[in-house]
Amino acid sequence: MCSNYQPVTRKDRLLGFFGVERERDDAPVDTWPTGLAPFIRLAQEGSGHRRIVHDGIFGLLPAFAKELAFGRRTYNARSETVHQLPSFRDSWRKGLRCIIPAEVIYEPFFAHDAARAERWAIYQPGAVPMGIAGIYAQWRHPEGHELFSFAMLTVNADEHPFYRRFHRPGDEKRMPIILAPQDYDAWLACPVQEAPAFFRAWTGELLAEAAPLPPRAPRASSVRTSRPPPPEQEGLF
Repeated sequence: MCSNYQPVTRKDRLLGFFGVERERDDAPVDTWPTGLAPFIRLAQEGSGHRRIVHDGIFGLLPAFAKELAFGRRTYNARSETVHQLPSFRDSWRKGLRCIIPAEVIYEPFFAHDAARAERWAIYQPGAVPMGIAGIYAQWRHPEGHELFSFAMLTVNADEHPFYRRFHRPGDEKRMPIILAPQDYDAWLACPVQEAPAFFRAWTGELLAEAAPLPPRAPRASSVRTSRPPPPEQEGLF
């Protein structure tokens, strides 16, 4: 699973690699569950399948969620069960699919006989960002305002030559679904019954290097930089 990543926030890169216009630039900030980051979806019907970018909460908030903290358990959606689990099935049924633009994905790496994981950064050669398949929802905050939220879709990576090296030994290996740029429009616009055709592990080249966390998380005044307690994905998901 991916619980930490660096989103694409520069408007020139969002336009150049994803074809969407954003009004502002933000400095790249590592994003954790319940953090705010850009995601890409289709505009309303009649717009010619135009892509647009919004900011949303990393961690999907279904209609029945009572608080933002719910997103600490819904940041990844398994492709095998996204159509049936309570937290995700409405977004899937409605075709609310998105692309999550990422500069870097972080995953835990356990060195030989190491008891603790080290965070590693995974990225594409040439500083080309990744477009990760996701689903999204619009959620009404108890105070009345509406927020977008999203989750990354994942597939099994037990046999993936690159990704199987990550996560705890003995655990199932999972990886986010990385989309080929030529598939962006099809992923966003295809009928729901055709979308599982995109549930496949990435076969392109990936690079990785150690990227340990600082000894202390920076104090933050917004959800974008906060580091919550270790996220859990049990029970509902």
